[in-house]
Amino acid sequence: MTNMQFAKRLQPLQSNVFADMDRAKAVALAAGQQVIDLSLGSSDLPAEAHVIEAIAQSLHDRSTHGYLLFNGTFGFREAAANWYEQKFGIKVDPQTEVLPLIGSQEGTAHLPLALLNPGDFALLLDPGYPSHAGGVYLASGQIYPMPLRAENGFLPVFADIPAPVLAQSRMMVLSYPHNPTAAIAPISFFQEAVAFCQQYNLALVHDFPYVDLVFEETGDWADSSPNPKSKIQNPKSLVPSILQADPDKSVSIEFFTLSKSYNMGGFRIGYAIGNAQLINALRQIKAAVDFNQYRGILNGAIAALTGPQVGVKSAIATFQQRRDAFITALHRIGWNVPTPKATMYIWAKLPSAWSQNSIEFCTQLVKQTGVAASPGSGFGKSGEGYVRFALVHEPPLLETAVERIAHFLH
Repeated sequence: MTNMQFAKRLQPLQSNVFADMDRAKAVALAAGQQVIDLSLGSSDLPAEAHVIEAIAQSLHDRSTHGYLLFNGTFGFREAAANWYEQKFGIKVDPQTEVLPLIGSQEGTAHLPLALLNPGDFALLLDPGYPSHAGGVYLASGQIYPMPLRAENGFLPVFADIPAPVLAQSRMMVLSYPHNPTAAIAPISFFQEAVAFCQQYNLALVHDFPYVDLVFEETGDWADSSPNPKSKIQNPKSLVPSILQADPDKSVSIEFFTLSKSYNMGGFRIGYAIGNAQLINALRQIKAAVDFNQYRGILNGAIAALTGPQVGVKSAIATFQQRRDAFITALHRIGWNVPTPKATMYIWAKLPSAWSQNSIEFCTQLVKQTGVAASPGSGFGKSGEGYVRFALVHEPPLLETAVERIAHFLH
């Protein structure tokens, strides 16, 4: 067989935290372990019945069976724009400022192709979601990791970015509530980020999948900015949109997915919203790569965005209950972990014996106990010394997982 030559851009993509843990889980299963998988943030909750019904009805409509081009997505874009305006009080043009996506990951991975020339820098959170880095590598860009430290609330310090790097930078990627640390960012931080990106002519990219998974409803920023007529979210949410700090959409684009709020992860539907030039540039990349997904899925997404929001509130309550059960159980075994205010994750600092080897901790944990978690180092160098647990099971099973962890640690 000939020696196949592959592009150099594949080299940094060979290691992936989720793929690595998937292999470790397979080994544990083969050895007879009963696996409790807390490694992947895929909601175990079902999509709402009215969403499924909208998709089911579409299946019998033969007009939905063909290719779906951009103009055919207007109904979804309009629903997304209205949802956004109700939630955040920001006016959005569905024609020029919204773009359907095959999940937000597709958008964050493709946008660097529209922004970076080979060698350009992207400023990324460290630790951060792996596809943010993957998209930069595919665009032959360079990554400048912005370290996130507990003492800074897991927020980056913009003043620490070297001037030569800024001179070569084209984009900054933020994501709050944050995966994996579960940190949240106040509006003042976003205002600082917008001003910084305006000063250095950077596109400001905000990945926003956990907008609804917020467990405390207090926030002094909220009184001046939200839409008082909002039917969707309590305006005192801790979690602002980047566009509330950049209402003119001067440099910002935000990515939303229906995977978390509406339990539609497998349906792969999300959207980008923001600066019209950035939206158009991403649309050009998408036009070369794919058509849109099946129209029936967009009909389901429209039903989710415009229909009853009871399921969203139920999901929030479910994950809050799970968070409390898991944290209480960890504290009971002597592992003192802070209680996160958002997301479906627990970001736990490892015991000192494992503080420099999160991969080995996770590998041995699943091998010996069947409990699968994600090593912090898989999200970036600054994630070393931590482990991420995803709250994707009911409290009794989460408590069983902690019991197994206790045996492993002692």
